[in-house]
Amino acid sequence: MEPTACAGTDRPGQYGHRFFAGLGGRNLSARGHGGEVAVQSALFTEVGCERILRFAFDLARTRAHKKVSSVTKSNAQQYGMVLWDDVFKRVAADYPDVETESVLVDAMSAKFVLRPENLSVVVASNLNADILSDLGSALAGSLGLAASANLNPERRFPSMFEPVHGSTPDIAGQGLANPIGAVGSAALMPDHFGLPDQAARLNKAIEATTGAGILTRDVGGTATTDDVVKALIDAHDV
Repeated sequence: MEPTACAGTDRPGQYGHRFFAGLGGRNLSARGHGGEVAVQSALFTEVGCERILRFAFDLARTRAHKKVSSVTKSNAQQYGMVLWDDVFKRVAADYPDVETESVLVDAMSAKFVLRPENLSVVVASNLNADILSDLGSALAGSLGLAASANLNPERRFPSMFEPVHGSTPDIAGQGLANPIGAVGSAALMPDHFGLPDQAARLNKAIEATTGAGILTRDVGGTATTDDVVKALIDAHDV
C-alpha cells in the first residue's frame, strides 16, 4: 500500500500551525570569528497539531489499512514534539477503529526503506515530513512521481497543488521532466473539491501510461515529457 505523508503547515493565518516560524537569530557575532552562535526555534500550537492529526485520522478511515503513524522526535525536542505526542494520544482516543503508532523520525526513515508495506498514513510536522516525502518518492522510483497538496481543510482559503519536486528549472525545456507528479497533483484537486470521479480518471490515465511503459528517463524510460503528456491525454480521453 502506498503511504501518504501529511505534513504540518507553515502558514499560520490559513492553518493555525507554523513550524518554521523564523524565531531566533544570529545575534552573537560580536563574540568574534569562530564564536558566533545561532538560535532557531520551532513553533507548535495545540490547535495546529490537532488539525493535521485529525485530518490524518479521517484520511486513514478511507483506507483498507486503517492506520496512522505519527512521526516525532520527542526524545530530543522535549517541548514542541511532546505537545505533538500528547495531542496525538488525545485525538487517537476518538478513533478507536484506527490503528496507531508513534515512531521517532530516524526510525521512521529506516522503516520507509525496510517495511513500507507496514505504513498507510504517515503524519508529521513540516520539517520531518518534508524529508520523509522526498525519501518516499525516491523509494517509489523518482521524485518526479510524487504529487502533493497544501490543503486548507475548512476551505476558507485556497489550497495549493504541486508536485513535490517543484519547478525544476535546471532541466526546463529539455524534455526530461517527468509530468506524472504534476498530473497526480492535479488529480488531488478535484478530489479535494468533492469530484472523486474526475480525480479517478486522471489517476487511471497515470496507471495506463506507466503500465504501457511510456516513461521518462528518471524512471528508466526513453520518452520525453511531451511523449508522456500525450499518452496521458490519450488515456484520459478513452
